[in-house]
Amino acid sequence: MPKFMIERDLEGAGKLNADQLKSISQTSCSVLQNLGPEIQWIESYVTSDRIYCVYIASDADIIRRHAEMGGFPATKISEIKTTIDPTSAE
Repeated sequence: MPKFMIERDLEGAGKLNADQLKSISQTSCSVLQNLGPEIQWIESYVTSDRIYCVYIASDADIIRRHAEMGGFPATKISEIKTTIDPTSAE
C-alpha cells in the first residue's frame, strides 16, 4: 500500500500538553479501528502550528475520511514516492 504524508494545520500544536496529545491520539486510533486495515498510522511530528503524520493507506480518500470522522484537519495529503537518508549518499 502507498505511504502518505499528511500536513495538519493546527494553530498552537506545539503548545499541546501530553493529555491533549493523548486525547488526539486516542481519537485517531478509534477512527482507524472503525475504518479497518486499509489505513495505518505510522508516526507524527508536532511543530509549532502543524502536525505532520505518516500513514500507510489504500488511497487519499480514506485519509480524508479518517480526518473527517476524527474532527481534525488534513490540510495537504502527499503520496511519498521514495525515501532518502544519509546512506543514500554512499
